[in-house]
Amino acid sequence: MNRKRKTTEETKISGTDKTIIDFWNWGFSDLLSNSLRGIFAEFLVGSALDCLNESRVEWDTYDLVYRGKKIEVKSAAYVQSWHTDTFSKISFNIGVKREYSYTTRKYSTEMKRHADIYVFCLLKEKDIDTLDPLDMSHWEFYIVLTKELDERFPSQKSISLSSLSKIAKPVKYGEIKLKIVGIT
Repeated sequence: MNRKRKTTEETKISGTDKTIIDFWNWGFSDLLSNSLRGIFAEFLVGSALDCLNESRVEWDTYDLVYRGKKIEVKSAAYVQSWHTDTFSKISFNIGVKREYSYTTRKYSTEMKRHADIYVFCLLKEKDIDTLDPLDMSHWEFYIVLTKELDERFPSQKSISLSSLSKIAKPVKYGEIKLKIVGIT
């Protein structure tokens, strides 16, 4: 079986009366869950850059490639899918990591940030009644070159929104490509 098989909503699940869309609706409808929101943010950035040519690789050291530049996408939201009485404190993981080789099936010994660019995606809407992850006006995107993170925060594992706001200004979805082209 080809593990990189492309599926469409009509793809049948052999031996059942179900299609892949049934599975997607069942398992992947809550875009406020932390893990799925992160994948959705990667999709948003990739769609803004028109670089969704390859299927997503789950544990790669970066998320996207645009014009030869490796991009790491991080997401956060004030409102989570579980019910809380307070908004989440916004911070993003920027820690260094080892690179995994799918050829050798081993991790590198070098710890570093492997992307060239970080895109921090904030689902900024705080009103639970109007919150819609599918509405791009509810998002803002902060774009930072990795070398700037390495210079300013060489050993930090996370960055707060207040620290991020000192080195990058938010852009809208439609401005992501222009901003990335402008800084590279």
